[in-house]
Amino acid sequence: MIAKDLQDKLINIAKGAQEKAYTPYSKFPIGTALMTEDGDIYTGCNIENISYPLTNCSERTAIFKMISEKGPKGKIKAIAVTTKADIPCSPCGACRQVIQEFSTPDTVVIYKGPGGLVMVPISELLPGAFTEFVAIDKDGSSKRIQTGA
Repeated sequence: MIAKDLQDKLINIAKGAQEKAYTPYSKFPIGTALMTEDGDIYTGCNIENISYPLTNCSERTAIFKMISEKGPKGKIKAIAVTTKADIPCSPCGACRQVIQEFSTPDTVVIYKGPGGLVMVPISELLPGAFTEFVAIDKDGSSKRIQTGA
């Protein structure tokens, strides 16, 4: 878990990212701030499209920014998600899977819950995550590929 002051810092940064959201259809801006294991911070906001399946969530925006700037070795220490709503708002299933891909067993997710902020390990938000697959080479041999936490 992470200290309260770091939680607050990430939530405040996420609120700034939320102000940049493009949400002409849902009117539901979401902001994310993530911190890598080496202390770098990346932000993201949701970006809607009139063809709604093409919309990108704030969590994935931040993660994709991290990867595009840091490369695939980037690992998330903590990721905070914020909205203006008074209802709980945790990451969607697709975002949970992408968070897991770039996590460690200690990665925490911070979001607004029913009684205030909630901080949980990614493993609790995505039990039984898809973390490995078997790749078949052209010669027919197989190998296990492990990802994320």
